[in-house]
Amino acid sequence: MPATIRSEFALALNQVATERGLDPEVVIETIKAAILAAYRKDYGADELELLTVDLNSDNGEAKVMKEGKDVTPPGFGRIAAQTAKQVILQRIREAEKQAVLTDFQTKIGTIVPGMVLRFDGPNVIVDIGRTQSVMPPQEQNPVERYHLNQRLTFYIEGIRETMRGNEIIVSRAHKGLVEGLFKREVPEVAQGAVELRVVAREAGGRTKIAVFSSQPGVDPVGSCVGQKGVRVQAVINELGNNEKVDIIQWSDDTKQFIASALAPAKDITVNLNEETHTAEVMVPEDQLSLAIGKDGNNVRLAAKLSGWRIDVKGKEVIKTESDEVVSPDTEEPKEVVTEETVIKEEIPVEAKQEETPVAEAKQEEGNVTEEA
Repeated sequence: MPATIRSEFALALNQVATERGLDPEVVIETIKAAILAAYRKDYGADELELLTVDLNSDNGEAKVMKEGKDVTPPGFGRIAAQTAKQVILQRIREAEKQAVLTDFQTKIGTIVPGMVLRFDGPNVIVDIGRTQSVMPPQEQNPVERYHLNQRLTFYIEGIRETMRGNEIIVSRAHKGLVEGLFKREVPEVAQGAVELRVVAREAGGRTKIAVFSSQPGVDPVGSCVGQKGVRVQAVINELGNNEKVDIIQWSDDTKQFIASALAPAKDITVNLNEETHTAEVMVPEDQLSLAIGKDGNNVRLAAKLSGWRIDVKGKEVIKTESDEVVSPDTEEPKEVVTEETVIKEEIPVEAKQEETPVAEAKQEEGNVTEEA
């Protein structure tokens, strides 16, 4: 009989510890604290600090001790079981949550799959496995619309202390989400053969990544793009298929790197001003809109990527206030040739040809008169 009791208690103890992911000693300490709380509630012990609980981990027998003496009331076991139930459950939940937070403390900066559970005001509550996390408005992608039971990939940004306790913060707008997706989709990045040097992102608009590889024979851009673009397309799909991703090869030559960062614009000339840390970029007129990008996002991301302030200018013809076309090489305005100008220039030539015989006739007539 005692062996059966001992087995049932030990089995229950190990089951609770395994299901909750806790140490059995934590569960035992929780039970002791609950028994003390039940004793104080029923018997009003004023000197609670003098009381201790002796719990037999084999058969589950509990005794309340005061200064080494057994002060356990008769039948206290059945009374304490009901009273301590809620305390035990609460303590176990707190210990379980603390164990989960400790586990996710090591996962900060990584990506995890999750599912949208509900909406708490502007916040989105996400199920990420063993626990729930919060995605505040500033961490949400502005072009995405979330719905219940939607499965997405999230970036674990950190753990924040709130009035309701510690909360795990996840993000869909952090640039770390793009880094994690490339590590998952590109084996060369996960193994370290290709390095993501700099990542600049505007969630929902465009992302620029500077990649580098120190291993000979490894094409960093080609590795990230994949055959027929399958790898980068997988990343774009995970981002909601509404964000452009530019992959640029890292270069120690600042001029070349800035020119590459302004892709898809071409034929770019870069002049650096070391004093003001400004790069003056001359772009053809037909490439100017590509260099600037929608609402200026392309040049902003290029500035973040390079760390330089970028000033984009057109390098073709420039119009003055009087709308005269001025060449960059000359200061005098060129004459604009129109159809009306051609007509005006042709009319005097024809008139001169017609007037020549008449003038000669008048001259001969004058000479005859003088002779008469």
